[in-house]
Amino acid sequence: MTHNFGAGPCILPQEVFKQAAQAVLDFKDGLSILEISHRTPEFEAVVAEAGKLVKELLNVPEGYSVLFLQGGASLQFAMVPMNLLPEGGTAAYLETGVWANKAIKEVSTFGKANIVASSKDSNFTFIPKDLSIPEDSAYFHYTSNNTIYGTELFNVPETSVPVVCDMSSDIMSRVIDVSKYDLIYAGAQKNIGPAGLTVVIVKDEILGKSGRKLPSMLDYKQHIDNGSMYNTPPVFSIYVAMLNLRWLKSKGGVADIEKENIAKANALYMEIDRNPLFKGTCAVEDRSRMNVCFVMTNPELEKPFLKFAEENGVEGIKGHRSVGGFRASMYNALPITSVHALIELMQIFAEKHPNN
Repeated sequence: MTHNFGAGPCILPQEVFKQAAQAVLDFKDGLSILEISHRTPEFEAVVAEAGKLVKELLNVPEGYSVLFLQGGASLQFAMVPMNLLPEGGTAAYLETGVWANKAIKEVSTFGKANIVASSKDSNFTFIPKDLSIPEDSAYFHYTSNNTIYGTELFNVPETSVPVVCDMSSDIMSRVIDVSKYDLIYAGAQKNIGPAGLTVVIVKDEILGKSGRKLPSMLDYKQHIDNGSMYNTPPVFSIYVAMLNLRWLKSKGGVADIEKENIAKANALYMEIDRNPLFKGTCAVEDRSRMNVCFVMTNPELEKPFLKFAEENGVEGIKGHRSVGGFRASMYNALPITSVHALIELMQIFAEKHPNN
């Protein structure tokens, strides 16, 4: 059996794979999901159900719209200031990693990014606390989970300005209070569905105030008015996301999957802290449940352990080059049995190397 801890596109439940594969062959009357028109009533129903499931699973309040867009979080880095930042305005940003930094760089085209706090000097090993966010900021932006460095921000920082969050890698993994946010965006490829889809949850009343004329494709209001079909949507990605959200609902929803995610993370961190061959890379209080980053106390053993893990069916644990070591990504569909398999390999390897 292969245990997939890869940080890229998420693993999906086997039942979702099977349903999606069948729809490729025959979605309706012999037509594939890959060839149907997005204007058909059948696909309009898919979009409607997917949007309804996002709202239901996250308990999205009235006054918010759910959009299915393209371009990943990377396009949202620019769309957010383009839609929300007035000419010459300033937005507050929390710098906690590579993706937060990429978002910050996009702001300069439209206004100014004020970095209110950063953990860059510590290689992003912690989440800055006690933030001072100026009240005249157009909005405050942060990244909730930092996939490369293994940190996660679980509580919304206190502020009176609109809050924008890049939730790409931990959306649907834990209960959140959407009412505390004005805009949430997420590349779908961690806990929602396959790559090619971006989900945006936006409070309607914050739009249309930048004073800027926007290209239609980059205007949230255009996409709201057209039901996420201003242009041809990523049909297959939305369909698979709908199937995966159905699966999540059948599992008991976000609250139940959060319990599983806590159990998976606690088990692996416990082994990292217990096993003398391994150690975590970031502040304990900021440890991510989605991306567990760790190194070996003897760096010379890292390549042998990676080889040992791969030979025994554990894939995708090599750490990002910015951190080194290992990264075990544990998105929703990863079973706890895979975590136990990794832990067992860590224990066996430690027994083989007792003096390191």
